[in-house]
Amino acid sequence: MSELIEKAKLLKAASLQMSLLSEHEKNQGLEKIAEALVEQSDFILQENAKDMENGVKAGFSPNILDRLQLTEDRIQQIADGVRQLIQLKDPVGEVTEEWQIDNGLKIETIRVPLGVIGMVYEARPNVTVDAAALCLKAGNAVLLRGSSSATYSNQALVKVMKAALQQSPIPADALQLLEDTSREAASEMFQLNEYLDVLIPRGGAGLIQTVIRQATVPVLETGVGNCHIFIDESAAKQMAIDIAVNAKTQRPSVCNAAETLLIHRSWPHRAAILDALHKEGVELRGDQLLANEFSFVKEATNEDWSTEYLAPILAVKMVADVQEAVDHIHTFGTKHSEAIVSETSENVDWFFRAIDAAVLYHNASTRFTDGEQFGLGAEIGISTQKLHARGPMGLKAITTVKSLVKGNGQIRS
Repeated sequence: MSELIEKAKLLKAASLQMSLLSEHEKNQGLEKIAEALVEQSDFILQENAKDMENGVKAGFSPNILDRLQLTEDRIQQIADGVRQLIQLKDPVGEVTEEWQIDNGLKIETIRVPLGVIGMVYEARPNVTVDAAALCLKAGNAVLLRGSSSATYSNQALVKVMKAALQQSPIPADALQLLEDTSREAASEMFQLNEYLDVLIPRGGAGLIQTVIRQATVPVLETGVGNCHIFIDESAAKQMAIDIAVNAKTQRPSVCNAAETLLIHRSWPHRAAILDALHKEGVELRGDQLLANEFSFVKEATNEDWSTEYLAPILAVKMVADVQEAVDHIHTFGTKHSEAIVSETSENVDWFFRAIDAAVLYHNASTRFTDGEQFGLGAEIGISTQKLHARGPMGLKAITTVKSLVKGNGQIRS
């Protein structure tokens, strides 16, 4: 029996036990995990150092190495994040609807766990803990499949968490790591309909598209973020500059960072906003007009309009009006997060109605597309699809519903 099938069977059995646990029992397990992560930080850091050494030898970029690296502070933050989950209300058992039909039957729908969730993600060891804790809090069992670049870190984190769960009501079998990081094992996992209820890919465009193309298990798609900021003709100067700089530079390597800036041709402050971005170390790639006007702006290629840089690089384009901005976003956007900076309510209303995206902003940075920032406490990813869940996915997004029908002898004629 392969590692995948063996662990999938354990998960399926454990998911039945998970569905019967109380909120208090699940929180006990999460507290044990938080304590163990801090207590075993030396072991975790020792294993993470092996991944970091291999990453340096492989020539990983500074951004990738930063995502891969764990420190005492980061482990403490991860443990704190688990404890924050404990404070959140358990969605399982919540009555979402209730009504009575003419024959006297009483019907209610309640939230229940999805069952067994398969998480597929790249070189971010923190996701190993975040995903595990979120799934367990919502009563799910979880199969984690990280990348080979974080093998030692992921194995260490899961070993620590499973040992902690053995001291709690949560079955340790509800958490499994697929240690075989081969493509063959991943492809088999993507089609494990008998055991997995849903797959959630979290990473770059290549990973997400691979899962979507190969999976027969239902996929909760988390999206690539080619996010736009549109500066309208009426935008307040300093507000527009602050939003653009924040959306691009506050953390360039994440999916809710801005990748394209669209500026209304009649807005009189384009020099100021481009200069502010340039001073922050942003490489600007603009249309021909901007490249000719500003020496520090490189001329953009067609690829720049569709690229998720995840780096301090920003594409910039002048547009005639809100309609041209909308058309550009329709062509190149990824339905993640889009923003308009404007004092013209008609243009804001049109932007909100015309743009198809998970999250739209007026006079605010796209960097707020985040489960914690939305008040969800945490997120398992940001969905850009339309079925089941969209936008930051918190605990409720990894539950489903079932209907309870209560009668007093009714039969159908």
